[in-house]
Formats: sequence, C-alpha cells, structure tokens
Amino acid sequence: MPVLVWLVDPGFRAWSVEGVIVFGDEGVFEFFGEPETLETVEQGWRLPRLGGRSGDGGGRSSLPPGLVGIGRLAGLVAVVIAAVVGLVTGLGACQGAGDNYVGYLAEVGTVAHASSRVGAELTRDLKSSTLKTSELGRRLQGLAAEEQLAFDMAEQIRPPGPLREVHQQLLSALELRAAGLAGLGQALASVVPQKTANALVVDALVAQARLLTASDVVWGELYLTPVVQQLRAHRVTGHVVPTSRFVSDPQLVGALSFTRLLQHSPSLTSGSTAQLLKSGASGAAVAAWQRELNRWLRTQPGQPLLPIDGTYGSLTEAATKTLQQAAGITADGIVGPTTRQALTHQLGTKK
Repeated sequence: MPVLVWLVDPGFRAWSVEGVIVFGDEGVFEFFGEPETLETVEQGWRLPRLGGRSGDGGGRSSLPPGLVGIGRLAGLVAVVIAAVVGLVTGLGACQGAGDNYVGYLAEVGTVAHASSRVGAELTRDLKSSTLKTSELGRRLQGLAAEEQLAFDMAEQIRPPGPLREVHQQLLSALELRAAGLAGLGQALASVVPQKTANALVVDALVAQARLLTASDVVWGELYLTPVVQQLRAHRVTGHVVPTSRFVSDPQLVGALSFTRLLQHSPSLTSGSTAQLLKSGASGAAVAAWQRELNRWLRTQPGQPLLPIDGTYGSLTEAATKTLQQAAGITADGIVGPTTRQALTHQLGTKK
C-alpha cells in the first residue's frame, strides 16, 4: 500500500521511492513512480523538449512522473465516486419500494382497526340480554353500514403492483362482513312469535353468521399470508401485516346461541310499520335492502344488479317483486317481515 509523505523542506524539490507518494514544496508527487536519478534529484525535473537532436531523444515527449501519479489517482477516485453513486442510487430505489409497502400497510391498518371495532360491537350486542330482537336487528344493520364504510375505504387504497391481486381478498373479507351483518339484522327484524317461524329464523341467522366466520378465514389465509410472503420476497422487514378478527367467539354465532337469544329476548315483534319499505322510500335501510337483494340477484342468471343509492325506485321494486315471486309470496313490491324472511331463506339455501 502506498505511503503518503509530506515534506516541507524549502530546499526540497521532488523525489520518490518505489511505492511511496512524496510531496515537495512545489506540490509534485509520484504514485508508484520510477526511482529518480541523481541528476533529477540535483537539478529538478525539466520539461522535455518538443524537438531536438535524435541523439538526445528529440521528437519524443513523456509526461512528468508526478502527472502520471495524478492520472492514476484521479482514475481511482473516479471509480470510487461511481461506486458510491451506484450504491446510493440502489439504496434509494430499495428504500422507495420499502416506503411504498409501508404506506400501504399503514392504510390497511386503519381499515383493519375500523372493521375489528365493528366486530367487537357485534359481540357486545349479541351478549346483551336487554335488547329486543327488533332493536338488535336495527343495531346490526347500522353496524353493516359502518362495515360498508370500511369496505369503501379499502377500495380507495392503491396497493403496490405485486399486491394488487391479493388486495382483492381483503375487499372480499370486508364485503362478507357487511353482507353478513345486514343479513343478521334483517333476519332479526323479521322475527315473529310462532316457534316454527323462530326455527326458520335461527337457520337464517346461522347462514348469515357463516359469512362472518368465513371473512376471518379469507383475511387470514387468502390475504395476510400472501402479503407476508411478498414482503419477504422484496426484503421489506420490520413491519407487521395488519390482522383483523371479526368473530371473537364462533359459538356466539352458532345455532344454540341464536336459539337462546330468541328465547330470552324481552319481546318478540313481527316488525313495525317503520320497517316497511316501498316505492318512494329512501335512506340507509333501503341501501341495506338493495345490497342484500343484489346478493340474491347474483345467483339468478340474467338478472341485473341494483345501484346502491338508497332510493327505492322502480328497479328496486321490480327486483323485490322478482324475489317475492320466486319465494311464492305476494308480489306487491313492499318489503316487510315476510319478504325479509323470504330473502334470508333464499340466501340461506344458496352457497
């Protein structure tokens, strides 16, 4: 390795030893130069002649030894600079990709928190012994609207390219939750005092609850696991993929639990006038009905889906009549307890 020496002797000109870099008072240095001759040391280095006698090398010119060292050192510095620039650029690109994933996970975390909170409220409401079935039904439909907002938030997220496909599984999980809550609310709103009707409602409740438990499987197995694999593949570490468990206790949404819920309810109602939906109605209840009706329409070949606009117009009325005809009940286009129970039963028999 070359040794760097700085000499400040005013009387010193320039000299070097093999493998040594020496600086003189005139800033001349040598990098792996040839040993200087005695004449060079005594007289100092002179510019070579551009023209002269052939006997003394006329016509030949060579760079000063110091300039050769400068060229070599400059080349080495250029290589080092290029390597550093390449390293910084590469790290910047990797950091940019990492930031992209980190930002995405932060947005998903917000959605996961909102959805988990709705699931916690569902658990609290189902464990309550003071809520009437009609009131519980309305509360669950309100939770369905909140879960729909979480779905809308997730739909606005722009995932990194490798996660675009798997992000659809997150949307599917949220959609299952919103649909299951709306179905539970509608089934509870259609409860009637007869035991036979209650048995049908229990079956319908269990069918809707399966959507909620399925949503946890979709989130965990079809979304979370593939995202973890993608992060490892892109070497993004130190960040946790948000998880969201909606049903904390599967037994709480089982047949036995729903049977007890109905038996111990303070009162059983057949639905009030406020629960009736017909042409001209509007609001969140209509939007929830349109959403549930679309789930049934998807199982019917050739049936167009309804816009979820919260307005009970001609399209919603026509679709309701189609359901009523399929269920064998009066096709008047009015959504009451019988029609809600018919929809719940139809959905319960479909996969």
